[in-house]
Amino acid sequence: MAVDRLTGGGGTFAAAPDATATADLVIGRRLSAVEVTEAALARLDALDPRLRAFTETWPERALASARAVDRDLARGARPRLAGVPVGVKAWRRSQAAQTGRLERHGCVVVGLTSVPGPGTEWQTWGHTGRGPTLNPWRADRTPGGSSAGSAAAVAAGIVPLATGSDGAGSLRIPAAWCGVVGFKPTTRRLPARDRSGLAALGAVTGTARDAALYLSLMLGEDLTGPAVLAPDGAPALRAAWSGTLGFAAVDAGQARIARVAAGRLEEAGVIALRAHDLRLLDPGPVWRALRSGPVRAASEAAEREAAEREAARVRGVNDERLGALFGAVDVLLTPATPTAPHGHQGPGRAMSVDLTWAFNVSGHPAVSVPAGVGPDGTPVGLQAVAAHGREAALLRVAAGLEAVSPWPRPPLRPA
Repeated sequence: MAVDRLTGGGGTFAAAPDATATADLVIGRRLSAVEVTEAALARLDALDPRLRAFTETWPERALASARAVDRDLARGARPRLAGVPVGVKAWRRSQAAQTGRLERHGCVVVGLTSVPGPGTEWQTWGHTGRGPTLNPWRADRTPGGSSAGSAAAVAAGIVPLATGSDGAGSLRIPAAWCGVVGFKPTTRRLPARDRSGLAALGAVTGTARDAALYLSLMLGEDLTGPAVLAPDGAPALRAAWSGTLGFAAVDAGQARIARVAAGRLEEAGVIALRAHDLRLLDPGPVWRALRSGPVRAASEAAEREAAEREAARVRGVNDERLGALFGAVDVLLTPATPTAPHGHQGPGRAMSVDLTWAFNVSGHPAVSVPAGVGPDGTPVGLQAVAAHGREAALLRVAAGLEAVSPWPRPPLRPA
């Protein structure tokens, strides 16, 4: 049975093939979209009762969509993501537009993934009526957030691709803590209904080539070929390393594992590290000023004006320093998170966004890719950041690291 071929059969549940391989199988008529969808739903039914990555599942809708994809293929259509099962973060208008575009390329939506809910910390876990979303690597740890369910579902192999959004690290943090790829494009390259200008739509994937395929279809440019992912004879990307961005408190273990991953990229000829002492100011005041928006009207006018002046000063300094950096290098590499994932009780005083939200304020594209596994058994992410519009450089870094250091998957058991 096709379900057994795609799940492992016999009660074991292998991860889904990546989106690129799945679409190739369906387009080549070696599997039908219905068979692929049935396998994804079987994985979801087996794993999600314990994982709790989804708040809603839509099996009837998914199978109807899959049958429509198969009919389109029979008529000669060749959608690039034919039959690929996806999870969708929080059904808002901007997410609906992104999902509609993916469906037009042949994706099959199987359900809604979890996000923080009432009574949960915004930067940590997913909320479901069955309890918090679990990290597939350690059930007692958070998957991160806010794209918690999307990262957990991809890491668990339920789906190869899930949508998300990133307003302070909401794709990159859970991707780092779940051991998958979380890509935030340049702000406003994809339409996002976020008046603060901080959030960008993006996706979580299990492989670099799937991130490239997603971005190619969303941005309307081909980023999937070897000329982008593994250019033959191209000079190494000029890269800078920063363990703290000049202000963040980062656990030594997180920094060490991410720095070793950067070293592997240099040994492989993907990057050439350059000395650059980047010292940004803490972007927290800017982020909060932008995010609070109309709420600021409730505060005293003098306090509000002082906060806005300070935010403008910090933003101006950081923009100038990042401009100088990307005039000298192609990519900036950092740890993706300052700490390992914490327990479900919350982060305490730690700020998981310390290394990510500067690039929501600045609008630069950024990606988190798996760098290794820490001593606590949870993944560590390497963050790569590039100049505005230079997503291709980040895909080259992601593909290069995946090639020299294949990414492990968490051990899973049906619920």
